[in-house]
Order: sequence, then C-alpha cells, then structure tokens
Amino acid sequence: MSKLLFLTTFLFCISTFASVNELKETDSLEYTIAPDDAVLAMIDSLMMDKLYNCFRYCKGTEDTTLVNEFQELPDSLLLKRLQVLNEATPFDLAYNKYTKAFINLYINKRKGLSRSVLGLAPRYFPMIEEVFDYYEIPLELKYLAVVESALNPSAKSRVGAQGLWQFMYRTGKMFDLNVTSFTDDRMNPYKSTVAAAKYMKDLYKMYGDWNLVLAAYNSGPGNVNKAIRRSGGHKDYWKIRPFLPRETRGYVPAFIAVNYMMNHGNDHGLYANNTLMYDFAVDTIELNRAFSFKQLGDYLKMSEEEIGFYNPMYKLKYIPTLKNKTQTLCLPADKIGLYLTNEKTIYADIRRKDVADSIAGKIKKSVTQPEMIVHRVRSGEFLGYIAEKNHVTVRQLMAWNNLRSSRLKPGDRLKIYTKGKPTPVKTQVQSAPATVKSGSYQVHIVKSGDTLWDIAKKYDGTTVNDLKRLNSNLNFKRLKPGMKVKVKSIG
Repeated sequence: MSKLLFLTTFLFCISTFASVNELKETDSLEYTIAPDDAVLAMIDSLMMDKLYNCFRYCKGTEDTTLVNEFQELPDSLLLKRLQVLNEATPFDLAYNKYTKAFINLYINKRKGLSRSVLGLAPRYFPMIEEVFDYYEIPLELKYLAVVESALNPSAKSRVGAQGLWQFMYRTGKMFDLNVTSFTDDRMNPYKSTVAAAKYMKDLYKMYGDWNLVLAAYNSGPGNVNKAIRRSGGHKDYWKIRPFLPRETRGYVPAFIAVNYMMNHGNDHGLYANNTLMYDFAVDTIELNRAFSFKQLGDYLKMSEEEIGFYNPMYKLKYIPTLKNKTQTLCLPADKIGLYLTNEKTIYADIRRKDVADSIAGKIKKSVTQPEMIVHRVRSGEFLGYIAEKNHVTVRQLMAWNNLRSSRLKPGDRLKIYTKGKPTPVKTQVQSAPATVKSGSYQVHIVKSGDTLWDIAKKYDGTTVNDLKRLNSNLNFKRLKPGMKVKVKSIG
C-alpha cells in the first residue's frame, strides 16, 4: 500500500469515527412540544363563542325520511319564496322552467352535493362576504362560487380553470393571481376572492346589469357582446339567452337555484353533512422559512391532507421561502397557537435533524454500495428541487444522467443513487472547494460540471443570489472549467 493511500484511508477512518460520535450526541437531543398558553387559549375560545352566536348557521338534523325521497316542488310555493328573495337583491331572480329544473337538481337529484356545500359554507362565506362588502358588490354573488366550484378551492375544470372562482391562467394573471412551480394563487381562497370581486366590478361597469355580469363571468364579455348583437341589441339576459354558449344558458338559472337552495334547503330536509371548520375558527400567520406539510404535521399532530385543506395554494405540499417575501400558513386557531408557542423549538429541532441527516448521509456513503432509483419528473419540478429532495447535488444528477442542460420536461426519467455513489474511491473523501484569495474576496475556480447551486452550497452563508450579485459580469448559464467566481469577502 502506498504512503499516500495509507494516509488517505487513515484520515477517512478518523473522520468517520468523529462523525459517529457527533451523530450519537445529536440523536440524544430531544424536543418537547409545549402546550399552548392556557389564558390565551381561553380568550380565543370566548371570542369564538361570540362569533358562533353572530353567524347563525343552521345546526339542525337532516330529515332522514326525505333523504332518498323525491320531493314535489309546487310552482306556487317556489314562486312565492323566490319573490321574497328577489325583493332583497339587485338580481332578477326570475322563476321559469329553467330555474325550476335547476332547483330540482339541487333539492332532489344532487342532495349529496347540496349537503356538502351547506357544510362548507361556514368556512368560506364569511370571508367572501367581507371581501364583497369592501368592494361594494352584492353579497349574493357569494353563491356564484357554489355554481363554479361547489366551494372547493382545489377544483379544476377540464379546460384548466382552477380554484373557488375557476380562473383561467390568463384571466388570473390580469388580476395578480400568480402561478409558480410551488404555488397557485388561483387556489388561494382569499386572493382569488379579491380577484373575483375586482373582475365582477369591472364587468358591471361594462353592462350595468348583474345577470349579464354573471353571463360574462362564465363565457367572457366577447360571447355576451355577440349574443347582444345577434338578439337585435337587447341587454336582457333572458332575451339573449338563446344566443349564448350552451353552458352559459344554464348559468343564471343555476345561480338562482343556488340562492333558493342555500336559503330554503332546510325546508326540504337538507342539512350540512359535515361542517369542517368555521371561518372565524381559522387563523393565518406568516412564515420566514420553508416547511413541508409532513414536517408541520409531525409537530402539530395533523395529517398532510388536513394541512392541504387549509392551504390548497401549495401545489407540492411544500411551503417555499422567497427572497424578501414571506409565505402564509392557514390553520385552525388552536394549531396556530400551538405553533407560535413552540416556534423556536420547532426550528431548533429541524436544524438538529438536518445535521443528523447530513452526518448519516456521509457515513452511509462510506459503507454502502450504490442503490439506484428512477425519478419521474412531474410538472413544475426542476433539477435543484429534485437534488435537494433526494440529498444529492445538481452536478451529480447531471453526471448520472448524461445531461448537458438543466432543462427538464414532465415525464423525463432521472437515475438517482440513494445509497453510495458510483464514483471512484478517491472522490469519496470530499475535498475542499478550489479557492484562491484575491483582494477582499475568495475566488472559486470552476470545475467541470459546477453550477451556481453547487458552488453556493460549498460556502457557508452564501446563496445563489449572492453569487449573481458579486459576479454580474459573468454568464452563469455557461460556466466553464477554470473560470473564476467571486464568493464572499475575507475576514
């Protein structure tokens, strides 16, 4: 055995022994989730009791004799009830055969859907009413969210419209609903409701008639304008209805029927099947660090599905961090209290686990043989995200898969070595990054396969944005071996 190989092996054994001891010390640390402050929790409870009494959602029991029974809907009764509702709204809640057909749909044919909507109403209607009141539009427009999505903020149509208010991508962009690889504002209940209010207010300025606003919201102003022209210039929904797209012909009748069902469903024995949460029992905070739903769930004793119900805008069950911008977390108020009470403990435990994972990963690399998995790329995923998720580097992913570019397409398959790496023995002991001192900066010498992501991870406290700011003269998309990259100040 050569002296150089002997020395390398000896140093690696010492490093591994130290890592094992460090891992044992780290594992001995335990975290404890403290209970929420008892006095503050009591104040929250008293406040919610007051709100429960203000928002009087019916809590009766469904008449089981009517659950599977088809109910007759006398014209005289429906007409009388709609006339009363009509007097309290700027909408024309007309009663005709189309309206009756949709009332029959909600009362008789789709009772399960109606019960679900009645259960979700306490979660979303108070928030919607508050936004609509601010923008001075009729509060009855909240029922449009039932027609659009059945109050499901994760709803997606066959043509790509999403969220409570079913915004298409382009229309959403017009009203500041942004879509990224991690988030979709169209599925953010509050942001999308603000966008819907602004859109409907703009449409009312065009038509001055709320029924035409409904038609335009569904099919677009262009189709409504065509229908007005083809009808001979009429600006009444029922007169232009035959000239509208088929789906829009049933849109206003469905809206009127939902008005009826939400106000008189109980009269037909329909009650909420399960009220998941009241709006005022939910709270929102801002986060300054990234979390996966699983991490949060482990600390707060919640499932990923529960967290996703309150935060449907996070597409990958992951709350990212953005530079100079915080993200929001929405949860039941008692869980928010528990999080805030234990925030420092949670952050410390995550750091502890990150250190433990890093040490364990180094040890596994030294004692295991390569084990490969195949990752199928999903929409919105990129190399940096996949690398971090699997505890590898972008450079390794590119090398293992013979990639010349970091661009990925949904459906691409990537080889990822999860135990050990198919690299020569001499590279298993990670060498320090190649750097030289130049003036007041450290300078990194680019090696084959280096990316900004890899370089930043080699220097504590350095981010990709730091590198871009210090090296504005470089073309980062074409890094070549031997290039010099300023890293950070010395001293």
